Amino acid sequence: MKRKTLHTAFASALFLCTPVSHASEPAISPTPAEDAAPDFGDSSSATLTTMAWNALNEKTPAKAQVFARKCIDSFGTQALAMQKTLTEPTSVKEETEKLWALNDVGTCYFILGQSLEADGKKKEALVAYKTLVDTLPYAQCWDTKGWYWKPADAARDKVKALEFDALE
Repeated sequence: MKRKTLHTAFASALFLCTPVSHASEPAISPTPAEDAAPDFGDSSSATLTTMAWNALNEKTPAKAQVFARKCIDSFGTQALAMQKTLTEPTSVKEETEKLWALNDVGTCYFILGQSLEADGKKKEALVAYKTLVDTLPYAQCWDTKGWYWKPADAARDKVKALEFDALE
C-alpha cells in the first residue's frame, strides 16, 4: 500500500514540476538523428526539460527519453561542475535558479527513470535513478505550487522500490 501512495505522489509531481527559464544558458543546436530528427526547440535545458515532462505526461515515454537524454548529453558536464561547487542544497530561490544546468539535468535523470519504468525497462530506470542520487543529489525542480523539490530524494525512493521488486 505504501508503494502505491508513493507512486501516486510521484505521478502528481510529474504534472506540477516545471523548469525555470534561464537567460544565461547557452543555446545548443540539435544533433541530427538517423531518422527524422525531433524538434528540440531552442535546445535550452529548460526547453528540453519541459518537452521531456510533456512527453512523459502525454504517456509517450520514448519521446520523453529522447528529450531527457538530449538535455543530459548537452548539459551534463555543466551540471556536474555546478554540483561540485555545493556542500548542501541551496535554499534561496535566486541562488537555486542560478544552478540551471544542475536542476534541469537532475530533473531529466528523474524523467528518464520514470519513462524507462513506463516502458518496462526497470533495470535501465534503476541506473538513471542511481546516477541522479549519486552524482546530482542537490538538483532541484520547481513545482508550480511555488516551491522546489529534490528529484534525488524522489529517485532514492524509486531505487528502494525497484530493488525491492527485484527481490520478488
